[in-house]
Amino acid sequence: MAWKTDDVDAKNTDGEDAADNGGDSTQEGSPDKKTKDEETQDFPFLPGHSSDDEAPTEVLEGMDKAETSEVPLVNKEGRLAKPPAVAPEEPRDEAHAESVNAESVNAESVNAESAATEPMDEAAVLDAWNVKLREIHEAVGRVVIGHQDAVNAILYSLLARGHCLLVGVPGVGKTLLVKTLSRLLGVSYGRIQFTPDLMPSDITGTEILEEDMTSGHRRFVFAPGPIFTNILLADEINRTPPKTQAALLEGMQEKNVSIAGKSHQLEEPFLVLATQNPIEQEGTYPLPEAQLDRFLFAMNLGYPTAEEEHRVVDGHSYMPTEELEPVVGGDEILAVREAVAKIPAAPPVVDYAVRLVRATRPEDETSPDYIKKWIQWGGSPRASQNLILAGRARAACQGRFNVAREDIRILAPWVLRHRLIRTFQAEADGETTDSILERLLAEVAD
Repeated sequence: MAWKTDDVDAKNTDGEDAADNGGDSTQEGSPDKKTKDEETQDFPFLPGHSSDDEAPTEVLEGMDKAETSEVPLVNKEGRLAKPPAVAPEEPRDEAHAESVNAESVNAESVNAESAATEPMDEAAVLDAWNVKLREIHEAVGRVVIGHQDAVNAILYSLLARGHCLLVGVPGVGKTLLVKTLSRLLGVSYGRIQFTPDLMPSDITGTEILEEDMTSGHRRFVFAPGPIFTNILLADEINRTPPKTQAALLEGMQEKNVSIAGKSHQLEEPFLVLATQNPIEQEGTYPLPEAQLDRFLFAMNLGYPTAEEEHRVVDGHSYMPTEELEPVVGGDEILAVREAVAKIPAAPPVVDYAVRLVRATRPEDETSPDYIKKWIQWGGSPRASQNLILAGRARAACQGRFNVAREDIRILAPWVLRHRLIRTFQAEADGETTDSILERLLAEVAD
């Protein structure tokens, strides 16, 4: 920055005054008058000072700022001009800080709401799910041999907001299958071993008396039971009395539990996988029809084939589930659920599902004669509804965005086998529920 030294030196010579107003001058000896040496001592960086001395950095920075704001650095007397007055900053109290924080929180909430209201791309969600689905099937195949239909039924139940009943003899891998899937799905897992002395509070939880050690006050605190999980394995559910079995009803249907007059919401996704042993009937309590109707599917897990059993014996002498890593998470499952719920079902497909269920009712005029002979009670409207819900889940897992009649045909035995009550005549004739449904599916036109 260039300094104008000539004009300043001319006005600061010995015996001359720096008067500009009417020729007035300051008298010699006045205390206001300063010599050149005194001025340069006050401001050593002004003209007339030795070039060996340097101006302080703070002053030079102030000069640069003053120059950029077009304020003269030196007045006519050769002194630094007073900097322009700066308005004092308003004090910021706690209320101001709180208002700023509130505004930032409101802005974040608005951004979150706008992100939540953005339309979801169902096709993209389902495409990503099918990629993860293949990884899940590959990982399950390394742990559980066979039972492919049971694997699909559990996944369909999860996406259709239903529950699944697994019926099979001991040792066919029911518990291992459930534990493996829960680990791959990245959700919490709980298990209840049903016994004759199991109480409802052992499932739902109870209130316990807790004492505060500091104040000495006592209060009741709710201790959640094992039902507060994402995937619940109800092992051998038919070994506990109906009162305890009914403790699962509210959780399965309403997704909440009522304890001591208070309702406790279950975390989604919530899936109950119950197992039954079809052989032993002594000391068991068959599930009532109301409880059976809460299950979306009933799957029969039979013995493996000879090849599958060789693979089981050859490679499964340890528990490999600890090496599995989650493929998806709970949030992804909930997003897929929302996408599955929007899969359309054409009117002809809905009509086919309704006609098929109505044909299982002996009193319906469209039911065949063998239904009137072998079936005492047919499927309810919930069965028709579950056929479409399960059809949406299967269509999504097959990479389709529409429910087809094929989905209804394949899923009908899974949905209806535990909802049909046979007559004594059917048992005498050796007709099972599956054999009756197979014949019905062949006769009911698409």
